[in-house]
Amino acid sequence: MENLNDKYEAVIGLEIHTQLLTNTKAFSTDVAEYGSMPNANISVTSLGYPGALPRHNKEAVNMALKVGLACGCDITSYCLYARKNYFYADLPKGYQITQDKTPLCTNGFIHIKKADGSTRDIELTRIHLEEDSGKSIHDMDLNNSLIDYNRAGTTLIEIVTEPVIKTGEEAGLFVSEVRKLVRYLDVCDGNMEEGSLRCDANISVMPKGSDTFGTKVEVKNMNSISNVRKAIEFEIQRQIEANENGETIVQETRSYDAVKGITFSMRAKEVATDYRYFPEPDLPPLMVSNDWIEAVRANMPALPEELYNQFTTEFGLSHYDASVLTEGKEIATYYQEIANHTSNYKAAANYLMGPVKAFLNKNAIELSEFVLTGRQIAELVRLVDEGVVSNAVAEQKIFPALIEQPDKGAQELAEELNVVQSSDADFIDELITKALAAYPDKVEEYKAGKKGLLGLFMGEVMKHSGGKADPKITSQKLREKLEA
Repeated sequence: MENLNDKYEAVIGLEIHTQLLTNTKAFSTDVAEYGSMPNANISVTSLGYPGALPRHNKEAVNMALKVGLACGCDITSYCLYARKNYFYADLPKGYQITQDKTPLCTNGFIHIKKADGSTRDIELTRIHLEEDSGKSIHDMDLNNSLIDYNRAGTTLIEIVTEPVIKTGEEAGLFVSEVRKLVRYLDVCDGNMEEGSLRCDANISVMPKGSDTFGTKVEVKNMNSISNVRKAIEFEIQRQIEANENGETIVQETRSYDAVKGITFSMRAKEVATDYRYFPEPDLPPLMVSNDWIEAVRANMPALPEELYNQFTTEFGLSHYDASVLTEGKEIATYYQEIANHTSNYKAAANYLMGPVKAFLNKNAIELSEFVLTGRQIAELVRLVDEGVVSNAVAEQKIFPALIEQPDKGAQELAEELNVVQSSDADFIDELITKALAAYPDKVEEYKAGKKGLLGLFMGEVMKHSGGKADPKITSQKLREKLEA
């Protein structure tokens, strides 16, 4: 029986609306702040009163330029703004100021890595600046919709892809990479639940081998990366089944119901002419010089892919370790701090992904709230590398003690806890003699070929030494005794 997914292919383009972390709104001095009392952050400018003139927000342009440069985009030097006119209750002016024919950034791409290890570059069409609308609230009044205009006028960039995405998996990976990128650049918090990063997907299906796209459907209200994947996969299947049943796909806007796992129709999709773009008469052209671009470029932080390459090549970490350590800017920065004070990069990674992460999870805190510096973690690594303490002692005894007394050094605490390893031959010989005497039958079994019993004797010696016996010397001496 023919698999319908082998008969059709999906054509997917994404629009990522990214709310920038500017202190003020896109074209006014209103405060841009999430969580304020409704309609507290508004003015005659953001509400579009006659005579209230918009103005450029330089910091918003800087942030947009950062994203464009990070994606390898071409930068437009002369940008005109337009009024995008359409009726929407939470658009107080009756139009949205946006970049229409001259987006700030064009072309470029974002790199994704799939679960099977394959990679793709998802090409971008444009990244443009615009303002956000307000927020309609439908669940606080049984008879009326309420409107909060605090978000109206907040700075957005819209990241638009070419229609080259083929699956929900690729779409989810793309959104994940966008979120990671804007967080690294400190231009957006990437919080999809609060709406500071929102994804709309344009989806159509066509027979494989065809060069004619099917009817496009837009899906909105996907407030998590998981929902982006699920909504797109559902919509692909819905359209395939509709085609197979001879039904007509209607160009429309649909929403995703995460509880039911389905998309449903919201409204017929407006065509481009319905928006009625007009030149924005009150805002002068935005002119971006090469000097401005280079000044922004000079202040760009290291990006995830750059750090990933450094961690795998220069530091010799595995692809898995490097992926985990570059998942967020905070963890990557902290790891770099540790690596500045030790050359044992693998041990540094193990500490961060092991004891440190476990402590953060157990105490439900962020890395920014962690009391130990990267230098202190590197000091723990040094103690183990130099044989001062064992790895187990460092993790299980000194690490917790250091968290309790972060003003003290790891070496100082090791001495206070009396866990500094001993390489004294007589001390270790005495412990080995006691361990072997306690298990004479096991000694015979070892000599008969059960070499795995070495771990039993090692455990006994380490227990009686309080972790102070040097494991390498102890292991060597145990073998000599047992095989004598």
